[in-house]
Amino acid sequence: MTKLTKEEVKHVAHLARLALTDEEVEKFTEQLGAITEYVQTLNELDTTNVEPTSHVLPIVNVMREDVAEKGLDLEKVLLNVKEHENGLVKVPPILEEE
Repeated sequence: MTKLTKEEVKHVAHLARLALTDEEVEKFTEQLGAITEYVQTLNELDTTNVEPTSHVLPIVNVMREDVAEKGLDLEKVLLNVKEHENGLVKVPPILEEE
């Protein structure tokens, strides 16, 4: 793998809308270069018998059956309502009339 150049770091910084000083470009070129070199060593590992995974633990989503159930009785609901009319909850208006 070729070494990361200062121009590539400047290009990535430009894409990320980052303003970097020359010192920062130098610093990030070195740091990002070390990271890409390490990733390259990981690519050399034999992963033939390793199954792809998105998580290290065998986590499975636990879902309940989606079953329709009877809700609360209207009378019980309206006991907790300040005002109601014809089985509907009355709320203050949010838009003023002109």
